Amino acid sequence: MQIPEGKKVYFSSDNHLGAPTPEESLPREKKFVSWLDEIKEDAAAIFLLGDLFDFWFEYKTVVPKGFVRVLGKLAEISDSGIPIYFFVGNHDLWMRDYFEKELNIPTFRDCKEFEFNGKVFLIGHGDGKGPGDKGYKRMKKVFTNPIFNWLFRWFHPELGMRLAQYLSVKNKLISGEEDKTFLGAENEWLALYAKRKLETKHYDFFVFGHRHLSMEIQVGENSMYYNLGDWISHYTYGVFDGENFEIKGY
Repeated sequence: MQIPEGKKVYFSSDNHLGAPTPEESLPREKKFVSWLDEIKEDAAAIFLLGDLFDFWFEYKTVVPKGFVRVLGKLAEISDSGIPIYFFVGNHDLWMRDYFEKELNIPTFRDCKEFEFNGKVFLIGHGDGKGPGDKGYKRMKKVFTNPIFNWLFRWFHPELGMRLAQYLSVKNKLISGEEDKTFLGAENEWLALYAKRKLETKHYDFFVFGHRHLSMEIQVGENSMYYNLGDWISHYTYGVFDGENFEIKGY
């Protein structure tokens, strides 16, 4: 994709809307909507790298209540012709086709390559990649198992939503979060993952979320790994202007 002159590609992740309560997350949702309103003026594309919601589960005819401001704004931007891409995170991994059918937003369940102005990107949420995160990797196998999903859908939505939100917010059984402490450039497991990927193919930029910390780590001679931080305490996002990538705060 060639980015038109004056346009930019934007990236964000880890809003966790709905946590710890819908009332407490509402100001964050409004702030994120304001950001979307601003960037739509020069956005060539927008990438949402997962955990937009602290919990999301789609039944055949039921989706979680709330989030009308952000969903409405995404629909408006998508309808205007600006492409939006969504990568499922570990808190919203039970997405099905709601975003695709209602908002015309493609949804990806793993990392995906994109090319902008000749620069090759590998983009994803980042959960379960690289060494470590073993507890979450085991838990993810359970939560993504078709049998588990089938059984969960037999719960009445009122019960199922309450149970899953308790697990997500209170017990963090599906969070996969390490302590939100920088591990050092040589130990950050997504940076190590990026270095392994470079053994078989060149990428100019690796862009991930999940760690809730903004990072910029050189992983190869001409390759950079960026982590986007979050919209809980940092309010950081990534922007690519066609040549350079930068982490900014809102």
